[in-house]
Amino acid sequence: MSDTPPTGKVTEEKSSSPQEPQRSMRPPSQSSPARVASEPEVNWPVFIISGVGILAIALWAIFAPENAADTLAGIVAWVSKNFGWFYIVTATVAVLFMLYIAISRTGHIKLGPDHAKPQFGLFSWASMLFAAGIGIDLLFFSVAEPVAQYYGPPTGDAETIEAARQAVVYTLFHYGVTGWALYALMGMAFGYFAYRLNMPLTIRSALYPIIGKRIHGPAGEAVEIAAMLGTVFGVATSLGIGVVQLNYGLRVLFGVEENTSWQIALIVVAVSVAIASAVSGVDKGIRRLSELNVGLAICLMLYILVTGRTAFLFDALVMNVGEYVSKFPSMTMDTYAFSGAQEWLNAWTLFFWAWWVAWAPFVGLFLARISRGRSLRQFVVGTLTIPFLFVLMWVSVFGNSALDLVIGGDSEFGQTALNHPERAFYLLLEQYPAPTLVAAVASLIGLLLYITSADSAALVMSNFTSKITDTQQDGKKWTRIFWAVVVGVLTIAMLYVGGIPTLQSATIVMGLPFAFVIYLVMYGLFKSLRLELLQQDSTRRALHGAMSGRAVDGEQGDWRKRLARSMSFPGKKPVTRYLDRVVEPALEQVAEAIRERGGEVALHREPAEEVGIDQIDLQVRFGDEKDFRYQVYPVEYLTPSFAGLVHLDSDADIYYYRLEVFTLTGSLGYDIYGYTQEQLISDVLDLYERHMEFLHMQADLPGTSDLSDNADPVREWSDDYAKEDS
Repeated sequence: MSDTPPTGKVTEEKSSSPQEPQRSMRPPSQSSPARVASEPEVNWPVFIISGVGILAIALWAIFAPENAADTLAGIVAWVSKNFGWFYIVTATVAVLFMLYIAISRTGHIKLGPDHAKPQFGLFSWASMLFAAGIGIDLLFFSVAEPVAQYYGPPTGDAETIEAARQAVVYTLFHYGVTGWALYALMGMAFGYFAYRLNMPLTIRSALYPIIGKRIHGPAGEAVEIAAMLGTVFGVATSLGIGVVQLNYGLRVLFGVEENTSWQIALIVVAVSVAIASAVSGVDKGIRRLSELNVGLAICLMLYILVTGRTAFLFDALVMNVGEYVSKFPSMTMDTYAFSGAQEWLNAWTLFFWAWWVAWAPFVGLFLARISRGRSLRQFVVGTLTIPFLFVLMWVSVFGNSALDLVIGGDSEFGQTALNHPERAFYLLLEQYPAPTLVAAVASLIGLLLYITSADSAALVMSNFTSKITDTQQDGKKWTRIFWAVVVGVLTIAMLYVGGIPTLQSATIVMGLPFAFVIYLVMYGLFKSLRLELLQQDSTRRALHGAMSGRAVDGEQGDWRKRLARSMSFPGKKPVTRYLDRVVEPALEQVAEAIRERGGEVALHREPAEEVGIDQIDLQVRFGDEKDFRYQVYPVEYLTPSFAGLVHLDSDADIYYYRLEVFTLTGSLGYDIYGYTQEQLISDVLDLYERHMEFLHMQADLPGTSDLSDNADPVREWSDDYAKEDS
């Protein structure tokens, strides 16, 4: 699995350039002026329970390593025996749920308001997803696992042609669509509730449709603690694998010893750099390192492809694709109940599924951040395919190259890769021209991935243990330092206990609590998306009333005024005049009429940022149910070249302005400038009737229609329309 998802400052600003393509980095920074958000308070129950629990385990492992190893082994055996099926079912359900979202009507719903456009172009977005498939553990397992599966397949005879055919397929299965479905699920949950419902960027937000305001109590904190335990041990596993492999790389390059002292030194260096980076919040340098890393990884893969048996590798790639596609359904639900391969299942599939689950909140946060503005269908299809295409190429090239050596008679390489998997990648590189240079490049890739993993981990865990109320907030600096140190200490502790096997065992155990949370997240998303569809259906039902309100005494109004409005490209002065003379009086009439009937109404008028024109916001509250909103917001656009032929407002120069109608979920996309007061009031009532129809349609469903936890609506949308820097 690919490690190191970036996390970090998550904002709603429009980005001017692609940022950090790797999961090991923070999310992209922004070009538009950011609204300053203060540091949030520490969520002390989550912080203390998580910190004490993790440190206790680390100290236990350091001072009583044998007892810790034996206990972990016993717990893993129990979990595997009793909950192995649960991990497999959870992973399968996640795949099916994501496919359902992509195929069904919900697929067109956006991760953000209705008017939102993707922050990144298709190429930039694809590049970041592509790079998310790179992780130091992928360097480790792309060679070690195919060799291990060749010598010890779960079924059939070892060291046969059939074992060789399936060896890479098992690796692709463990790094394939299943794991990315888990990432996509959490990314969708983060993105939907934060960017569409304006809720805090936390896991507990996804549970609001199920337990309501209890997310602010022990139930929500339990979810955050489960996420923390899984994330910390998932990160520690990635760092443990990385440090062992880098230690051998340093031996190849500089002749240093393979021992715990050097591994601890590497951990200390990584933690120190991570602290400096996480505290400084410098993104540009990290971004450039990330881009360099991606380029180096691609060059390394192409080098092996070109200098190796190119034709054979392409043949093997095509075969691997066919085998994976044909066997994926059966492999997904295979628990090996009758084959006696439980030990293999524990060591491989269960470990990987637990690892993916542990990393899901971490990577999901990054995926959500770079995908704001994309539809759920685009998000699912992109997340499930783009990273896997890279993984497919990488594993096929390196895995089949390793198998080619073993089948060709190099049993020494095979046995070394089997018994010392951290050496396998470097031993393979020795078979190609300029081995020292290639090993140096591989070590640089691994080192960058290793450091950025720790960097991102510190930041995301700081956020997970803070009371985040704004998507622009990050946890306090001292908490970032604390979690960077904790991850380092835990990694050292697990290496003391027994190295990589112990880290794998700990991941299986600690990933289990969050596996249960996965189901709650899916149910919360399902309830929310169901309400979205009902809201759309209510529009269709309310259409008859809307159309009937258009005619007055059989007349359709003055068509000349309608034509004039469609030919108008107004500047600031006529728009401001129109707000004063038409919009505000019309909305005041509606507000007063609703108040007279006992409704709770709020009418706000305030300047829109960066535009220099006021916005007017009408809200009607319905208690625990979803509020009604009619916001008239000025949006600035470049005046089209043809405007001179039909331009009716002389003060519009480079830009003209549309008064668009916004609801709680963004712009409806039409301009009301030029409406009469009567037409504007009719438009408000159209939407109000639609809203009432929605409340009626969802009345039979359990719970309330407001799934935002009474979050304040977004009043300022200027960032979504910010001009990119030239």
